[in-house]
Amino acid sequence: MKKYNENAVYFISYAKLPKEIPAANMHRVVGVGLIINKATGIIEDTSCTLITEEARAFIKQTIVGYNVHENGIEPLIEKVKNRFHGLSQRAICVALKGTYEKYMIWKKENE
Repeated sequence: MKKYNENAVYFISYAKLPKEIPAANMHRVVGVGLIINKATGIIEDTSCTLITEEARAFIKQTIVGYNVHENGIEPLIEKVKNRFHGLSQRAICVALKGTYEKYMIWKKENE
């Protein structure tokens, strides 16, 4: 089991998948979860409810290590748009932004 330090927090958000992709037959939504170090803002890990292992690994590699405190979310969304060209790209970006927004609301309430 993977261990995270005490500063790690987890947030997840969901977005609707396009009907024309095979994943939509099994799942109506895609979820993007982020494990963020609340002290540094660095995304330490991520989860994504995509069907293929390769797509999940690619999204993870694209996201992990990014600092949301220093850079906000828009540059990361642009990075995903430039690198991931699956039909679920838009839904992943929407879920990613939603997860970031949930984290920022929580962070403001808990400072």
